[in-house]
Order: sequence, then C-alpha cells, then structure tokens
Amino acid sequence: MAGQAGSQDNKARPGQRRMAQWTRDYARLPGIPDEYIGQDGAPRPAWARFFDAFAALSPADIERRFASADRHLREAGVTYRAPGETADRLWPLSHLPLIIDENDWRQLTTGIAQRAQLLEMILRDLYGEGRLVADGAVPAAAIAGSNEYLRAVCGVKPPGGRYLHLYAADVGRGPDGRWWVLSDRTQAPSGAGYALENRLVLSRAFSNLYKSMNVERVAPFFEAFRDSLRASADRDEPRIGLLTPGAFNETYFEHATIARYLGFLLVEGDDLAVSGDRIHIRTVAGLKRLDVLLRRVDSNFLDPLELDASSHLGVPGLIDVLRKNGVVVANMPGSGVLEARALLGFLPNLCRRLLSEDLLMPHIATWWCGQKSAREEVLSRLDDFAIEGAYGRAVPGFASNGPVLSGELLPPERERLRSAISDRGIDFVGQELVRLSTTPTWENGRITPRPFVLRVFAAATPNGWTILPGGFCRIADEPDARAVSMGDGARSADVWVVSDKPIAASTLLPAADTVRIRRIAGVVPSRAADNLFWLGRYLERAEATLRLIRALGTPTRESAKGAPTGASTALHSVERIQRLLVTWGATSQASRANSAKVAAEALQSAEKFGSALSLLRSAQRTATSLRERLSPDAWQVITEMVERLSVEADDDDGVVSAAELSLQELASFAGLAQENMNRAAGWRFLEMGRRAERAINTARFARQFAYDEAGDEDLDVLLTLVDCQITYRSRYLVGPALAPVRDLAVLDPYNPRSVAFQVAALNEHIASLPSLKEHGLIERPQRLAVALQAMLTTAEAAALDVKALFALEQDLLNLADAIGLHYFPHGPNASRPEKLTGLA
Repeated sequence: MAGQAGSQDNKARPGQRRMAQWTRDYARLPGIPDEYIGQDGAPRPAWARFFDAFAALSPADIERRFASADRHLREAGVTYRAPGETADRLWPLSHLPLIIDENDWRQLTTGIAQRAQLLEMILRDLYGEGRLVADGAVPAAAIAGSNEYLRAVCGVKPPGGRYLHLYAADVGRGPDGRWWVLSDRTQAPSGAGYALENRLVLSRAFSNLYKSMNVERVAPFFEAFRDSLRASADRDEPRIGLLTPGAFNETYFEHATIARYLGFLLVEGDDLAVSGDRIHIRTVAGLKRLDVLLRRVDSNFLDPLELDASSHLGVPGLIDVLRKNGVVVANMPGSGVLEARALLGFLPNLCRRLLSEDLLMPHIATWWCGQKSAREEVLSRLDDFAIEGAYGRAVPGFASNGPVLSGELLPPERERLRSAISDRGIDFVGQELVRLSTTPTWENGRITPRPFVLRVFAAATPNGWTILPGGFCRIADEPDARAVSMGDGARSADVWVVSDKPIAASTLLPAADTVRIRRIAGVVPSRAADNLFWLGRYLERAEATLRLIRALGTPTRESAKGAPTGASTALHSVERIQRLLVTWGATSQASRANSAKVAAEALQSAEKFGSALSLLRSAQRTATSLRERLSPDAWQVITEMVERLSVEADDDDGVVSAAELSLQELASFAGLAQENMNRAAGWRFLEMGRRAERAINTARFARQFAYDEAGDEDLDVLLTLVDCQITYRSRYLVGPALAPVRDLAVLDPYNPRSVAFQVAALNEHIASLPSLKEHGLIERPQRLAVALQAMLTTAEAAALDVKALFALEQDLLNLADAIGLHYFPHGPNASRPEKLTGLA
C-alpha cells in the first residue's frame, strides 16, 4: 500500500511542479484586474481547480489536444472575415477557456437582465408615447442624431409584443474588480454562433477536463430562445427564417451555424417577397408564408421602399407588413438606436425613472459632447479621454474605425479634433480610459495574461430574460489593450461558467412525446435549390476534367514505351483530349505542345476558369452558401480537395496522382449525398445538377471519341472516361467497336454513367417535384426530359453520328437551362401569381 501511495505521489509531482512554475512565471500586469489571480494575489479557486487538472497532462498530451482543436476548426471550415476583406480566415480560437465561477456569474447575469429590461422599456417609449424626450429625460438630439432612429416605425406596435428578442453587452472587469459594460448590442447581436462553435471544439479537445469542471451547458439558452421566437408567432407551428446579408458577410459562418442548430431557414432578401399582408419565402414549390424573421441585416437595409433605397439586402414592403402585424422581426427595426454612445450617460437616471432602482452594472464613464457642460469637460482634459463617435464606431473626420486618443495625435491633428468637437459636439463622446482585466492564454508552453472583452447574451422569454451561460470572449493580441481600443480581438475563447455541483446534461432535442410526427419534404428556398443544383454541376464538371487529365496521362505513358503500332493513334487521342481541355477553358492553346504542361495547367491553374482547381473553388463558394444544409463531412471533402490542388504537384506522376485522389474524394462526396442526405427536394436538386452535367459531358465525350472514323485508341479513351472498361470487356469478347461503345456510353439504361441513365434519373426527379401551375399541362422541364428519354429509348447506336450526338448535347443543355428558369426564377418572374401546390 505504501508503495502504491508513493507511486501515485510521484505521478502527481510533475503536474504540481509545472503548476507552481506557471504561477510563478505568470506576468500579471500591475494594477490590472486578472481573472486567474484575484485581488488578494492568490489564484481564484475555479482557476486553481482547472490548472490542477490541466497540469496533470503531459506537455505532449497538451500539444496533441491543441492540435486536435485546430484540426477540427479546419475540417469544419470555421471561418470569419475581417472588415473590408474578401478572403475567409480560419477562426482564431484560444486554447484555454475563460473561467468564471457561479457566484461571480450570478452577479453579472443579474445586471445584464436588468439592463436588457431597461433598454426594452426605453425602446417602447421612444417609438411609442415619447414621454422620455418630452419630459427632458433624454435630449431629442441624442436620439434623432442616430441614423438608427427610424421614423418609419414610430407608432408601429412590434408584432409579438417586444422590441428586443436578443440583447448582448460587451463587458470587462473594471479597476474595482466589478464587471463594467463597455457597449450595448441591440441591433443584431453577433457572436452566439461562434460561442457555440468554441464550446463544441474545446469540450471535445478536453472532454474529461470539461466534465470534471461542471461547466454550465449552453443548450438550454438556445432552446429558450428558439421557443420564445416560436411563441411570438400567431400560429402553432410557425416558419422561422434567419435573414443574412449573404455569403460575403464577415460572420456568414455564424449565420449558417445558428440556422442549422436551431432549425431555422437561412434566407437572403431575394428569397423573400411580400404578398398581401404577409412575408413569403420563394421556394421551389412557390411562395410559402414566413412567420418570424431573425435578422442579421442592419435596420436601414431592411426595406428599400421606406428606408435605404440603395439596399439590395432587404425586402421591399417589409415595414408595411410590420404595420399590419404580418411578421415578427427580431430584433425590431430601429432597435439599434440604443447602441449610440450618446445615450450611455443618461441610463442611470432612466433606470431610476423606469424601473425605480439603481443601475446594477456601471458602464465606462461617458460624456456626450452635445451638452455644453460635458463638451467643456472633455475639451478641458482632452488628453485624458478617448474620443468616440456618438452614433457609430468611427470618429467623424478621422480615418480610423475606432476611438481616437488625443494624446497620441500630432499637434495639427489634435487641434483639428478639438475644433471638430467645439463646432459639432453632437457627433462626439469622450470616454474614460479604462484598462481591461486579463485572462490566461497559452503561448510558447506557458500561461500569459492578455486583455479580453466578454460579450454576454440575453434572450427574452415569457418568463423573463435568460442569459447564455458563458458567452463570446475576444482576447487582445497586445498586453496593453484598453477597453476603448481593443476593437477586433486577435483570438476568441470558450467561456466556462463552472459550478461546485454536477451539471445535468442537456440537449435541444425535445421529448419524444411532445413532437408531432411529420414526413413532409420541407421548404427549400429557390436560392438554396439553385445553389444545390450548381454545386452538383460544378462537382460533376470538375470530375469530367479530372477524368480527362487522367486519360491524358495514360496514353502518353503507353506511347512512350515504344509500341510502334499504337504510337500514332495514341498521339491522335492525346490531341483530342488536349483540344477538349482547351475548349473547356482548362488550359491554353499555347500549352498544347507539351502534354505534361496541359495536364498540370488543367489540374491546378488558378487563372483558367475550367481547370479542376477553379471548378472546385466554384463548388466551394457555392457550398459556402449552403453551410446550413451540408454535413460537416461533405464540407470537409470539398475543402480538402481545394487545399490539395492548391499545392503545386512535383512532377507528371504527381499530377496524375492528384487527379486520381481527387476523383476518389468526389466519389466520397457522391456517396455522402446518396447515403446521408434526406430525400427531400434539396437532395433532388443536387442530384439533378449532377445528372444534367454528367449527361452533357458524356454526350460531349461520345462526340469527340466515338466519331464515325474513330479507332481503337479513341474508343478505348471513351470507355475510360465513362468508367466502362470492365463492363465492355465482360459484355463483348472483342476489342472496342464503334456501335457497342456508343450504345454503352449513350443509350444503355443500365449503365450509371450513360446519357440514357442520367435522363431517366432527371425524369424521375422532375416528376417528384411540385407542379407550379394549375393548368394541368406538363411543364417545360418535364416535357423536354420526357422527349429526350423517348428519343434515347428508341434510338439505335448505329445512327448516333456526330451530328446526332451534337444535337443530343444541345438538347441536354436546353434541359438544364429550362430547369433553372422554371425552379429558380429571378426578377419579375420570381413572384408567381397563381396558387401553388406541393411542398409545405
């Protein structure tokens, strides 16, 4: 027993020594509050408990878990865009969480709930009776100066009964150790989706540690928020959409994450239309009513008829629908007026007036320069303040997108700032300089303090405000980051609210006896169906290019072996492959003298629109707009193909190997779609895109390599391209012959790569889609598909000359265009006037 105890003690000692060393080396900034080291100089109990368990891991195990977290972020495609950038960045997750004990968290959430209720009451007055302005509690200029104050919604009672459905506050710990509010987020608070992703990644990387810390779960918050939105609608089973600006928005990944997690429809402005007193979604089954709209589009862009006329992000007529109580919008347009810093100084008095209690959570001391006394105070001590825009992040007249520190300006710029404040103080606020508290981060094998901002989320529910246990934490890259100048944090961290007691597991899945069973196909917005259709086409087009590249390598190698009888015909086949790649835009005419260069260019050229890399990047861009509909595995396959082909191959064999590996991954994607996607309309449009493109490509291959004078080598290339070598050899005991090869590639209904097979599949899919007109006549896509199937069924291989194959290719292109025009209408054709039937 003594030996066993000694052994256990020896195992614990390395961790204890490591923990002691970390604590000694922790370079806490003097005079700055710290989340790890309390004001008494000792580690906070929650952090001590975390690091005791963390230190027990070996350095190799720690690095392995960190690498696992980073790998998950890459594979899941967790990205964001910095403002003004067009390329996505990998999400920068800090490997250590921010830890808050339950007592500290309880004080924070009480203050956040009070603040959220106060802001809801202020909005109710500003857009209702207007007593606060009339009585002088808030200067009219502090409200009217904001472009987020919308006259168009004054007097409009919010459908669902509330202005704020989701509120967030950026907070930090002040010099006195209390939490301070840095800013309010009432427009369309972002970050909850990234907080969810942070939790998924870190709880997986440190699963045992996560469980042992008794971390509060985040699922109940999202469940309460979803149920609250559902309850705000005027029917039992409402349709809820998340309105996004689109795939080029900086936080589009988060929009897709929230939509997928909560089961909302991810929609853009073009997906929606006003019909009568309601908002509807344009779907492949016609217009379908939308009951609740969770918006991530700024208020001014929501309705080009009554707000910003230049907006392409909103829905014409939306404000009028709000007046008629036709849709719930969360948050209500115009709620962003409360983000103006000009209002911060008035909140304590407003809290006493409206709630009859003191404001529990202070904010950074703020002076709005629209008032004479505040303006004089700021000008008298200009170097002691950070100057911010009163109604936006930017300071009017200065290029930076954040606060301006007078003490860091050159004398001419300082005088220009002073003059601007004197001439038009309404546009400026002065804020006290406050240094943020710090949290431990992991850098070069040691823990290091870095300043952070915590965004705390509150959701309105029938039972009051529910607070997300944790939140969205941003960590500054520099040790000396002030609250007013942190801006966009360099990293994000998961936030663990820990308890001394075990936490019950929770999930968003409802109890089995509370769900009414349904088997309807569901709603597919026209834009989503369009993207799925083109995703299938891009992937199939990339596969055709990859097959050409692989076929180009095979005869080249064989002819190089010196077989005299096949050398001339092989060269002829190579020329045809090269010509086809030039026609497809995969390579240039100038490269045709060198087969190796043609293959490399067709595989990896970023400039050629028809190269495999360019096509896969197009597929990736299209898939980005479908993040809420694609599984993580499917997204990972596309991402890995793009990453692999972005690295230049070393030699000819490397090009062919990369092509073959990409073909295998495309087959994996097809298998995922076939086996894992629900057989709803979305899957059908993905399949229709693949089938249409495969039919077109196969007809083109047949025209190029099964022409009337085609030799054995040409026909052999065609069999390779359509993957029918084994089938042909088992069916015919002779070498490649023209008519049998044509029949196998074009007419055979049992060959999954033949044109006939694709057309039969297209017919089946089109027949399963809803009818869009009530006249009872067969619609154009089905009419074309039926005619093509009849022609292919009755055709004879001997009659399939080049002219007939060219006509077939054109008919297939017309069919693909007809599908797009019929199911993905744009412009004036998008809103169909007839009553539509089909998908609910």
